[in-house]
Amino acid sequence: MPKIVRVFTTGARYPREGGGPGHSARRCLWIPTSAGMTFARWTLAYLVVTLALIGAGTQPAGAQDATYPGGVQIFFTPNLWLAGVNAAIKTPLPRVPEVNAEVGPFQLLGHLDGIPFVGQVEIHDGPLSLLGSAAHIPVGTDVTTRNVLFNGGNAGLIANAGTAALLYRVFEQPTQYVDLGVGFRSWAFTTNVTLNPGLLAGQSFNRSASWVDPLISGRYHIHLPSGFLPSGFGLSAAGDVGGFGVAAHSDWRLEGTIDYTVKPWVDLHLGYRSVNFNYQASGGFDLGFNVHMKGPMLNATFKF
Repeated sequence: MPKIVRVFTTGARYPREGGGPGHSARRCLWIPTSAGMTFARWTLAYLVVTLALIGAGTQPAGAQDATYPGGVQIFFTPNLWLAGVNAAIKTPLPRVPEVNAEVGPFQLLGHLDGIPFVGQVEIHDGPLSLLGSAAHIPVGTDVTTRNVLFNGGNAGLIANAGTAALLYRVFEQPTQYVDLGVGFRSWAFTTNVTLNPGLLAGQSFNRSASWVDPLISGRYHIHLPSGFLPSGFGLSAAGDVGGFGVAAHSDWRLEGTIDYTVKPWVDLHLGYRSVNFNYQASGGFDLGFNVHMKGPMLNATFKF
């Protein structure tokens, strides 16, 4: 009778100029397997998928008051993103060629295996903006078995993602602007699965993967007139689309926020983000993910 394994994983993701997000998510799945090797590979594929959603990207900014000589402005945006995850995972396992998983928000904190980081820095000068964002998520979880072939174990994943973009202000008025540009998003994963000895000897499996997707990016911001709302409120929207088969088949992000200028040096952003990528490993390795992450976010932009 095949063994049943229960696996938990987690994810996180994005930033922005006028405020960026970070994310957190995790999921639980029951996996049928008849041997340690099968279970280890499945766990690995599942972990890579869940956390692969961490990504980072560009976003819009609110008021831009702080300036350096020459008109240069610098913004730093730490992110909090509470994301749920839906994933279809293609595995190299004949008995489990594809696995579907779903996880709600608020499930990442209990599985962190280190200090995570999600944030963005922007340098703005005249019509140009250079954005860089990064995410580092170390996650660990226990592996539950029936303690026959193996006596449990553990699985760990370190997921890193980074986005860079160069934007040009194609439209600007006193109360609104539009930026368009190009960039790239990189993904890198290191995984480790260890199974404790039972009837079979203990086993340990390691794997890493990385790729880079080209992106087309854009964002829009408008300051809302005072009256119904106090002064200082605004709306922002941002997104990018990429992959184009260069690495991932598709890699896109959409987000929108309500912005509020608390002080001349800090803005708050409350909104929603949706991220999706569809990746198939090359080189004849039958492993791929189609992952969709979405959820609310709360960010703060500090101006220097």
